[in-house]
Amino acid sequence: MTSPDESDPERRLNDEMEPEAAPLVRPYVITNGRTLLDDNEFSLITLVTAAESAPRAGQLDPEKQSVLELCSGGYLAVAEIAGHTELPVGVVKILLSDLTAEGYLHTRAPIPPAKLVDRQILEEVLSGLQARFG
Repeated sequence: MTSPDESDPERRLNDEMEPEAAPLVRPYVITNGRTLLDDNEFSLITLVTAAESAPRAGQLDPEKQSVLELCSGGYLAVAEIAGHTELPVGVVKILLSDLTAEGYLHTRAPIPPAKLVDRQILEEVLSGLQARFG
């Protein structure tokens, strides 16, 4: 005996197609169709936290509210926020940009990598230490 769903090929086709189609629309709706400029301040390792003196969050979209709640526990990287919210990184960056501009979040740029020291300088320091302390 077959169920009504199995006997209707059009319904089966719609059920198979729906999970693929829904996520394509959602990021566009969340961001209102906007994209970030190339000079945006967010990299994957930019740290974000909720502002202590943030305005009331009464009229925020559900996605922005979720991001704000995540960030209220301390600093999180942009990549971590994207992972927790299961949203694409580009969408998260747009939400973070909006929340930062509205005064809800503070960002901290990642610490730049240290530059390598010249090997000759290190050898001279080592020689000096060996000469002094034997």
